[in-house]
Amino acid sequence: MESNAKLIESLLESAAEYGKTSLELVKLKTVDKSADFVSSLIPHSVTGMLLATFLLFLNLGLAFWLGEIFGVIYLGFLVVAAFYGMTALVLHFFMHSWLKSKIHDFIIKQVLN
Repeated sequence: MESNAKLIESLLESAAEYGKTSLELVKLKTVDKSADFVSSLIPHSVTGMLLATFLLFLNLGLAFWLGEIFGVIYLGFLVVAAFYGMTALVLHFFMHSWLKSKIHDFIIKQVLN
């Protein structure tokens, strides 16, 4: 009878150790995924900022150039703004769900890999 009690006690200790080990594994996987996400976020942020700066100056140059062509500087800015407004409307009405699903799938893929 005592051997059964010791066996059950040993089994319970093993189950407790398994639970602790499983919890530690989940913590380590979470830390790994978080570190991977943050470490990939920083280079993407820097690249995004450089790209945004490039596009800003490209758009300013285009607006001033169009303004010279039209003879009035503000018309160049209005044409560039109208282009981006129309592009935003097209993206919103025709590509919103497609773009949302692509971003959704990308995030899930990054989390699960």
